Amino acid sequence: MSVVANGLPVLTAKDFATDQEVRWCPGCGDYSILAQVQKVMPAIGVPKENIVIISGIGCSSRFPYYMNTYGMHSIHGRATAVASGLKAARPELSVWIVTGDGDSLSIGGNHTIHLLRRNFDVNILLFNNQIYGLTKGQYSPTSEEHKITKSTPLGSIDHPFNPLALAMGADATFIARSMDRDPKHLQEMLTRSHKHTGSSFLEIYQNCNIFNDGAFEIFTEKSSKANETLFLEQGKPLLFGPTKNKGIKLDGFKPVVVEIGVDASVDEVWVHDEFDFYKAQILIRMFDDPRLENHLPRPFGVFYETERACYEDILNLQVEETIAAKGKGDLDKLLRGKEVWEIN
Repeated sequence: MSVVANGLPVLTAKDFATDQEVRWCPGCGDYSILAQVQKVMPAIGVPKENIVIISGIGCSSRFPYYMNTYGMHSIHGRATAVASGLKAARPELSVWIVTGDGDSLSIGGNHTIHLLRRNFDVNILLFNNQIYGLTKGQYSPTSEEHKITKSTPLGSIDHPFNPLALAMGADATFIARSMDRDPKHLQEMLTRSHKHTGSSFLEIYQNCNIFNDGAFEIFTEKSSKANETLFLEQGKPLLFGPTKNKGIKLDGFKPVVVEIGVDASVDEVWVHDEFDFYKAQILIRMFDDPRLENHLPRPFGVFYETERACYEDILNLQVEETIAAKGKGDLDKLLRGKEVWEIN
């Protein structure tokens, strides 16, 4: 760490690393996510003592031990509840929730949707590996149908969650997706999440190489990535393919793949607008099984962003207005109530 002329410290990624041994399985995608978070933190301009990492239970939930900030390893599914309380009490803090698909969409699903609708100014990083890794390989709320696991030896009959659709249904104000194996894109999405005022929901595809290896390989491998992924950029046409030779065009409300110069021109391709509520829902539903014929590519980037008042701001304003109108309350008087009995 160096010091500039005005005396403020200039932080680096190393300043956000702790002396704790990082204990994930060798090859786990969590290592990459940790590295990108540590690289981004110095650039957001928030002092370390004002950053808090809160996690629930799962492999991803070891994150607070490895970040040289304040943090809390809370309980299963309740990181959102802990973070909500902290943000209400200390709204000036930069609060980050690190969670997994099992932690936040199963036992913690109720807490997740209510945090999003309340719009606390916090950042949710959902590590999605489509499996329960910490408890050794049971199927999770995002596991595909017919998934063979220790808890579903005949194949899962559950229909999986589309996490971004859930966030959209809860009226989240910032919805995005990235992946562990694209560091540059992940850094960009982390930065965008921080800049957003309100609840940011960032789903990160994360490979569990022990219990669900290759779950997202078709989106991350060089041989298939160009044809299977669609990177969203504000104000730019939805193009993909090795030479950007394919695009997405809307046929009414239905997205279809076109070949540029054959089926359509670039001018006819759908132009991304991350502030368009209705088109964001179409993009989020581009969630085809890549094993199926004629499937659509999987989008990555910012799907939707909007502005809405943050819960903690309205809460504090309500308290201030009440004090201004009625004065400060008396806690002892409140607890005693209007009627008191003395027992002799």
